Amino acid sequence: MKYVKLIGIIGLMAFSVIAGFVGYQYTKADFVTTDGTTYQWQELEGNWVIINYFAPWCVPCLREMPELHEFDRALPANTKLFAINYDALSHSDLVAMLAAHKITLKVIEANEDTLLPMAKPNYLPATFIIGPDGRVRDTIMGEVTASSLAQRLSQLKAL
Repeated sequence: MKYVKLIGIIGLMAFSVIAGFVGYQYTKADFVTTDGTTYQWQELEGNWVIINYFAPWCVPCLREMPELHEFDRALPANTKLFAINYDALSHSDLVAMLAAHKITLKVIEANEDTLLPMAKPNYLPATFIIGPDGRVRDTIMGEVTASSLAQRLSQLKAL
């Protein structure tokens, strides 16, 4: 009887540890946007996700921002658009930079906890299109326009 009770306690402890770990993994954010919204890749499954890397020191990046805003206003169904600053900045510095450049897109805060399905690009601007299965389907190095982005997304959806 004493051993049954001990085995039961050990089993309950093991279950608690596993449940805690699974719960932590399930609730841990893969990335956070400047408005405080947290995202996990599993909740974005079924959507096309576009991530644009930019920096305020990158002239082509700033030149394409109005195009990204235009694309965002007419976002196709089941599509999410995010921007991410190339350089990690504090929340307040990032928000100030976005305001200075009139960037109103959803912007991911780049830090050591940010989990994205691609490596940080070597140069900018860089736009990644992630399919509904969470895999990177296309990488566009260089400037994009709203129409070129819509056209490429349409082509990828047709495959």
